[in-house]
Amino acid sequence: MSEIKIAIAGVGNCASSLIQGVEYYSHVGSEACIGLMNYEIGGYLASDIRVVAAFDVDKRKVGKDLRDAIFAKPNCTKIFSPDLPEFGVEVKMGPVLDGVSSHMLGYPSDRTFLVADREPCDVAKELEKSGADILVNYMPVGSEEATRFYAQAALDAGVGFINCMPVFIASDERWARKFEERRLPIVGDDIKSQFGATIVHRALANLMMKRGVKLDRTYQLNTGGNTDFLNMLNQDRLKSKRISKTEAVQSVLDTPLPSENIHIGPSDYVPWQNDNKICFLRMEGRIFGDVPINLELRLSVEDSPNSAGSAIDAIRVCKIAIDRGIGGPLKGISAYTMKHPPVQYQDEVAKRMVEAFINSEDEEEIPKQSQRG
Repeated sequence: MSEIKIAIAGVGNCASSLIQGVEYYSHVGSEACIGLMNYEIGGYLASDIRVVAAFDVDKRKVGKDLRDAIFAKPNCTKIFSPDLPEFGVEVKMGPVLDGVSSHMLGYPSDRTFLVADREPCDVAKELEKSGADILVNYMPVGSEEATRFYAQAALDAGVGFINCMPVFIASDERWARKFEERRLPIVGDDIKSQFGATIVHRALANLMMKRGVKLDRTYQLNTGGNTDFLNMLNQDRLKSKRISKTEAVQSVLDTPLPSENIHIGPSDYVPWQNDNKICFLRMEGRIFGDVPINLELRLSVEDSPNSAGSAIDAIRVCKIAIDRGIGGPLKGISAYTMKHPPVQYQDEVAKRMVEAFINSEDEEEIPKQSQRG
């Protein structure tokens, strides 16, 4: 198979984990491949991914080789592939737009943003020049304008788009139509972790429903110390994030909970946690005889590596769509790897849809089979 050439918008912790992971899994055979959800997809391996362009606004990253930029402050994720080669990819200055919250410009720590004093590049032209197949969007939460800018740049450059952030592009009919008309695939929105708070919350809610438990109320509170959590101290940037995470859980229930009985979202920024995210989950319900039951769970994960596996799957399926000339939202892989896809499906159904798509079968038939079964 050919290489999968990607560009990255936002060289933060998630980009660092993704790039480290591509190198890590290029030295691991299938028999010892721990951590990937899928070792091979449609003939593509994780090691087939190559970054050919990158965009950021922080002066500690702009102008640097990508290898150095992914380890620069304010990044703080775990380093598990320290000996990376130079990529020969210079991080270009992107437009700032709403990509940096004002409270982060003067925050008294190395987590503050230091915006580079450079003119933004022409992103669409850089994408064309790089030969990228796919643009992966890692803009911060709340970057509505910046995310739409990069989505349009992907359209202008004729590349696929993977929207890992909770700004609704793939799940917005107008944007979906634009990508369909250009015959460009899009995967989104808001990436799920491999084994994170949302996927665990969904699984438990689904289990309760299947076992006849009446779920009355639930919350999910998350704390972390990376720039994502610092960014989310600005409550004005959280609207789409809360919608995305809440709908991901509500979608597995036969009857959604009233809004006053479900609370899901970031809780607070704890600097010394760095890229570690801690989830506090509580679910209250009733079992046989209307007897109360409650569940409390604490989940601790390294946040950015936890989403990199989902991104690697999304990238490979997106490339398969490009190879086949398929445009528009990819429903199966979006439901499998994203919190707010165009259509929500149960996780096991979404996985089977992805498998059907890879095998050139009709993925739309899988939900119908599930309903009949």
